[in-house]
Amino acid sequence: CELTDSLSADSGIGDVDDLPVPQQIRISNITCDSFKISWDIPDSRGRERITHYFIDLNKKENEKENKFKHKEIPTKLVAKAVPLPMTVRGHWFLSPRTEYTVSVQTAAKQPDGDYAVSPWSEIIEFCTADYSAVHLNQLLQKAEAIAGRMLPFTVFYRNQQKEYFQQARDAQCRRMLPSVKDNSGSHGSPISGKLQGVFFSCNTEFNTGKPPQDSPYGPYRFQIQADVLFNQNTNVYFGDFYCMYTSYHYVILVLAPAGSDGDAFCSGRLPALDRANNFFLRCSEESDGSLSFRHAQDVILEVIYTEPVDLSLGTVEKISGQQLLSQSTVNAKKDPSCKICNISVGR
Repeated sequence: CELTDSLSADSGIGDVDDLPVPQQIRISNITCDSFKISWDIPDSRGRERITHYFIDLNKKENEKENKFKHKEIPTKLVAKAVPLPMTVRGHWFLSPRTEYTVSVQTAAKQPDGDYAVSPWSEIIEFCTADYSAVHLNQLLQKAEAIAGRMLPFTVFYRNQQKEYFQQARDAQCRRMLPSVKDNSGSHGSPISGKLQGVFFSCNTEFNTGKPPQDSPYGPYRFQIQADVLFNQNTNVYFGDFYCMYTSYHYVILVLAPAGSDGDAFCSGRLPALDRANNFFLRCSEESDGSLSFRHAQDVILEVIYTEPVDLSLGTVEKISGQQLLSQSTVNAKKDPSCKICNISVGR
């Protein structure tokens, strides 16, 4: 049963009664915005008097416990004493990939509307899950709605400080190695803190058709022909859609060579895109056998390539523009109030 009610702080809560205390709290079927909860009531004394369950849920970082204390909290969850396990969904607007604590007490509603309650159970900790495929597809549809027309491009590029490329050159492998994606973007994206890759950009300036001369990541730029990373052997996945309290939006795509570890990670976790026919990044074969490439005009694409990239396959040059540090997305937080890039579950 998923029927729940709110308990006002003005509602009467009687002194602790001889009602049985829930034991062996169990959490199961965890998603990004719901979970199932069950427990045992080994003491039969008072069991027949139970009419409701009170459930207290807090984010783990909250050190102050928000129990049922008169006038101190506006609302708490009250559930009728239905068969267990009971599904808890949406009442607290649960956030994905967030640690929570939960405890339970039994209650008996009195004729005057007050409640007699048991002591609180033990406190259990659990963590909500990443976005599911259903949620990611909702996010994908929102991104598709604003992607705009497609513009041609010929190179992927990566900006960094001079030291980054120098260290890569000095290393024996002379490659840019994959690193774990940070926690920027949607909190529920399955790639954050898990997927390894090398970040690239491909957006071009409308008036020149070339990469912009400004960058938030560094004054040195590695450029590589698009077909080296993106070709008929490359699978494309949608990873995220977000903004950072600004008018422009970011879309994260993953390019994974077929059969690679990155491809195995993305398959089943992320929505796969048709490389020749999607709203963000296209690779099309021309009549002469050559490949042409296009990117969406109205979003900023962040492309993660899941394999190491040899520096000898491209060039490193200093750009003439400025470092726009305000546009950096490193560990950037998504705007939870944006109606364009948020879905109905947690942020």
